[in-house]
Amino acid sequence: MKSEYEKNGYFVVEEAFSSNELKKLEGAIQDFHISWVNDNSEFYNNKAVNCAYLTGKKYLDRKQRLAVFQFVGSRKVMEILEPLIPTRPAFMNTQLFFNPANAGQKNYWHRDLQYIGKPIDEQKVILKTTNVIHFRIPLKPEPGLELVPGSHTRWDSDEEFDVRTESNGRRCFEDLSSGKKVALNRGDLLVFSANMIHRDLYGFDRLAFDIIFCDSNPELIKYVEHDCLPSNEDLQKIENPRIFINTIGRMN
Repeated sequence: MKSEYEKNGYFVVEEAFSSNELKKLEGAIQDFHISWVNDNSEFYNNKAVNCAYLTGKKYLDRKQRLAVFQFVGSRKVMEILEPLIPTRPAFMNTQLFFNPANAGQKNYWHRDLQYIGKPIDEQKVILKTTNVIHFRIPLKPEPGLELVPGSHTRWDSDEEFDVRTESNGRRCFEDLSSGKKVALNRGDLLVFSANMIHRDLYGFDRLAFDIIFCDSNPELIKYVEHDCLPSNEDLQKIENPRIFINTIGRMN
């Protein structure tokens, strides 16, 4: 898996999680989703394709939050993560991905780093010097993602840049000749670099849980919400709390 990730920027582990494992956090995810949609109905109905901060205190009670923390810090998840970020991997965030309520809404090619407000020259450096990794776990079968293999360590081709940034008359939802579609089933695990060029594929009854990990770099950790981290008491109940401890140790 590590060699595949280093080469392509992603890999899939089919049937990584059983239905019993998913059920341990599925109720919490569903409750979060319902409450979030109710609170953000205008955004949901007009634009949203994801929400974040599932481990925060706003929508989940302590028992539900602990269930999510225990899944994230499980031995199974850590055994997959640690070869990819061997030095002090850290917890960054959680997200939930769903179909847009507006059926006519287009998807879009992007790199996550394009949203951090840095100029292109700095983005090129970040691309080669930082690790931010998504672990995507679909709760239902879905079309998955379309990815550009190898783009996690190289800059865009002219075509990719024009489409992703909507330059020279191109649009961010146009097809790329370099894209590869990766469909997913319930319980699969898609591991991919946030640095790579990618877009979500809408369709079916899509609902996917993402865990985001990163280097223990203060420039990355600054995006972590204090409210989304476990308490000292909850840390004692997590199989492998190191990723949370690494995050907490790097926060201001």
